[in-house]
Amino acid sequence: MKQKIITDIVQQMLPHLDNAQLQQLQKVLDHTLFDCEITGTQVETNKENPKLIDAFVSAKRIEGCSEKTLKYYRTTIEAMAATVGKGVRHIQTEDLRTYLTHYQNRNKSSRVTIDNIRRILSSFFSWLEDEDYILKSPVRRIHKVKTATNIKETYTDEELETMRDNCTELRDLAIIDMLASTGMRIGEMVLLNKADINFNERECVVFGKGDKERVVYFDARTKIHLQNYIASRTDSNPALFVTLRSPHERISIGGIETRLREMGKALAIKKVHPHKFRRTLATMAIDKGMPIEQLQRLLGHKRIDTTLQYAMVKQSNVKQAHRKYIG
Repeated sequence: MKQKIITDIVQQMLPHLDNAQLQQLQKVLDHTLFDCEITGTQVETNKENPKLIDAFVSAKRIEGCSEKTLKYYRTTIEAMAATVGKGVRHIQTEDLRTYLTHYQNRNKSSRVTIDNIRRILSSFFSWLEDEDYILKSPVRRIHKVKTATNIKETYTDEELETMRDNCTELRDLAIIDMLASTGMRIGEMVLLNKADINFNERECVVFGKGDKERVVYFDARTKIHLQNYIASRTDSNPALFVTLRSPHERISIGGIETRLREMGKALAIKKVHPHKFRRTLATMAIDKGMPIEQLQRLLGHKRIDTTLQYAMVKQSNVKQAHRKYIG
């Protein structure tokens, strides 16, 4: 109770004192109240949690975060606050360490998941610190969780050709070519309309994460298959890709994922899913010498280290490079 009162006083003085003065104030309070015994009913401090979380989410919305990301931020922070059972301004480092440990044990979560939660909490508490709601973020002393680097699989040339050869619908062939040649996200592709496609320049504008526009490009084969698919349609839906059955609505992400999964099982190709096309294009581009900065722009990544995670250089090329430059 005594420590809580000291913390409350210090936090209320945050806007009025600098760091040195705040530290001195805390020392004086600790010394003055050392022999004091404070009793009474503990004041509820977590009532302000919704207000602070709302303010943080609003700040992130202004920065351009998507609604999906904002929802993830909110649910992650609210779950932590509810479990810890304190006002967010009174949460300490040990509270968060205990929360993350119990969360991992209870949900059997991977280290990647735990580090994602840590990053969100770090962003939230850093914002509270910047806005002078707290003196110092309790996440500062919780370091990045070390994660194992897994070499993610890509499609081989043979697998891509096998999928193309076994497409029974013009739409499916166009979808595979579009994903394989542009490297766009599946969420970006399902939002495209026929009018968005510039066949003369073999390009189109997509809206990526945070509603950021970028231009993506497709090859000549994709152009032909797209034109054949569009010419075969009898519906008036402006969407680039629609369902096969009437009323021919815009196809969903889940619809494409299911279609590709079924194709993979029928052809005995492992782990067929849309994102694997994106990773395959990135790896192929790096292997053929595309500068990483250009690949970053093509894929629409904000940070270049994200691009490096996508682009897995083939071991055979590493061997050839060693022989060329070293051996």
